[in-house]
Amino acid sequence: MRTTQQIQKDDYDSPWKDILGEYFRECLAFFFPDVEQNIDWTRGYELLDKELRQITREAESGNRVADQLVKVWTTEGEETWVLIHVEVQAQRQSAFPQRMYVYNYRIYDLYQRPVASFGILADEHPNWRPSGFYSRLWRTRTLFRFPVIKILDYADQWEMLEHSQNPFAIVVQAHLKTLETHKDDVSRSRWKAILTKELYKRGLSKTDILNLFRFIDWIMGLPDALERQYYQEIVTFEEDMKMPFMTIAERIGLEKGLEQGEKQGEKRGEKRGLNKGEIIGEIRATQRFLKQPATPMPQLARKSLKSLKAILKELEAELELVD
Repeated sequence: MRTTQQIQKDDYDSPWKDILGEYFRECLAFFFPDVEQNIDWTRGYELLDKELRQITREAESGNRVADQLVKVWTTEGEETWVLIHVEVQAQRQSAFPQRMYVYNYRIYDLYQRPVASFGILADEHPNWRPSGFYSRLWRTRTLFRFPVIKILDYADQWEMLEHSQNPFAIVVQAHLKTLETHKDDVSRSRWKAILTKELYKRGLSKTDILNLFRFIDWIMGLPDALERQYYQEIVTFEEDMKMPFMTIAERIGLEKGLEQGEKQGEKRGEKRGLNKGEIIGEIRATQRFLKQPATPMPQLARKSLKSLKAILKELEAELELVD
């Protein structure tokens, strides 16, 4: 059984927004290579989150979308704003083309900048491919066209995705398998482990592994029991591969357990239900609060659950003295 949080809906919007920010150039190179070639990347790019929030509020009101507004420079030296809009509705949404149009003209109206809009359709409906907005009244007509790509179109290009050097290929693989395993937790767990191990085999940097794992881990949610099993499989894999850094343990320990661990000074309840990653997070957070040297993540990850609980219990005793 899934947890209450996981049983609601797979969360796509937040991880997609994050990954677009981290790999904006790679995204364009993968989906819209002609556009990527016309940008002067030597000048970098700037994420315009504040500007985007000024032109839209509905993206935060439950509509399952992720957007990025980015400032770039063309190879001809012109400043240009690019709107990347990711539609991740579980169902088709008729308002999507209109929303693309509204965002585009609001940006232009407020900031007087040329805006290029692109849609990435990550839904599970192969025939839904909106690419324009049209309205008319008497002899007045409005026509807005924008390019879109469909994630599902890459389902039969798995071999290409496996051999691609672009990190966004892994993003596409993870999303496809998330859709495919929507009602099959066992298969999802298996594919989550396969894709995670693939991060190492591709020779990616530590930063890329962490960023891409964060995306995989976020959208491929698992029930608690399978999540713990998956975590242990990855830790064992890292040990067998003699990895120089404990990336996955670091991710789980710090991001999944840290939030609860940082609440030590406010609330101390029973710890019996915490998993290994959460206890590691509490240990690290409590050490930081006590201004003690942090125990290295690989060292903690190798300890048994019983040993970790004993360490946490000792730290909490010291914390009580401080209080």
